[in-house]
Amino acid sequence: MEQTLWSDSNHGRFTMRIESEYWTRTLELEAWMNRPEHTLIRIHAPKKEAGIGSLRIGDAMWNYLPKVDRTIKIPPSMMLQPWMGSNFSNDDLVKESSFVEDYTHELVETDDSGEVPVYRVVSTPRPDAPVVWSRLEFNVREDSIPVSLAYYDERDQIVKRMTYEQIETMDGRRIPARWTMVDADNPESRTVITIDSIEFDLPIDEEVFSLRRLRNPQ
Repeated sequence: MEQTLWSDSNHGRFTMRIESEYWTRTLELEAWMNRPEHTLIRIHAPKKEAGIGSLRIGDAMWNYLPKVDRTIKIPPSMMLQPWMGSNFSNDDLVKESSFVEDYTHELVETDDSGEVPVYRVVSTPRPDAPVVWSRLEFNVREDSIPVSLAYYDERDQIVKRMTYEQIETMDGRRIPARWTMVDADNPESRTVITIDSIEFDLPIDEEVFSLRRLRNPQ
């Protein structure tokens, strides 16, 4: 599933809509990823947040705030905190943890009722994995396109759920173009990411994933 969504490297433009009971915010993002070690995310709009960036190199993450010209290193304890007030955590966006490397997987059910079989997979953390979820539950199509992902805490209560919709062909591969993360205890709190454009398996200069580039995108 990770390979379907991200491949080995990618560069894309995204729209993030953050919704609550009382307000809605929309961010325009650009992101570069060179898996498994590097991610850079840059906000382009709205104007008051343009230039804010997040960089991951290995297990280290930094945020850059251009208004005060300050780079902040994010401690591991903050990786599950919301990114820019969204329902996605820092870890969700920069992908420090890995579904493949940090979890073991068990196929528990197959749904053949639709046009494509859908597998329900329960994933549990490996003993030494640096993750906090007690388990993850995936619904994944036979063609490796994800349908949904549920996150469970240590009390085995669902915390949030991601749904993947609007399957489109982008840069030669079929992927879900709209991802929605919803809090389990507050369905009116949600964040929708729409992929506007994306390229896969392109060479990305390592200089892109540097503190200098984080502070100065030019």
